[in-house]
Amino acid sequence: MSVEKKLKELGIELPPVTPPVGAYLPAVVVDKYVYTAGQVPLVGGKLKHQGRLGESLTVEEGKEAAKICTINALSAMKSVLGSLDKIERIVKLVGFINSTNEFLEQPAVLNGASEFLAQVFGENGRHARSAMGVNVLWQMAPVELEIIAKIK
Repeated sequence: MSVEKKLKELGIELPPVTPPVGAYLPAVVVDKYVYTAGQVPLVGGKLKHQGRLGESLTVEEGKEAAKICTINALSAMKSVLGSLDKIERIVKLVGFINSTNEFLEQPAVLNGASEFLAQVFGENGRHARSAMGVNVLWQMAPVELEIIAKIK
């Protein structure tokens, strides 16, 4: 099944690409790869969740934020590729989790993105990744992530 059809089956409609808030592009194609800029959980131009994991947000809220970031990253990739069906596989996911010093479940939060990518792309959605705790993100976003994907 195509990625585009799978998203439709899951009831996911990709949002318009979020305009950059700085001097960068939402996604860039280099050779056979597409790289996304950092994506935060914006829905309709506003953060769906704000705050720090281990302080004001639960792991489940963090996972939902990570999934929203992933949807935004797919939108950015589609904007430069024309179709997500051109993606051969997801190669790398890098996640930054806004969290307290005591919060140690960054990988569990990033599973919200990893599980969604596997759901959409199947085995080709499984990837290498890094999940890092940070003390602050733009506008107190709980999660920011980047994706690298190989193009067919």
